[in-house]
Amino acid sequence: MTKQAPIEDVPIGGEMIRLGQFLKFAGLLDSGGEVKEVIAEGMVSVNGEVDLRRGRQLHDGDVVEFEGHRRRVRP
Repeated sequence: MTKQAPIEDVPIGGEMIRLGQFLKFAGLLDSGGEVKEVIAEGMVSVNGEVDLRRGRQLHDGDVVEFEGHRRRVRP
């Protein structure tokens, strides 16, 4: 059984953030180009499911996973 990484809460200072913005805000990626590429390649999941939409709206409690790192959206 593989141990999952702990989930880190990331306060976003609002009610909603887009997936592409969140990946940068949470420190998982540095540039919009990187964000576009990894999302298009299916390397990012939201709440356990791969999501290919950079503009997906994230809300309180959504969990984003990328390369073993897990971040939860908090207002």
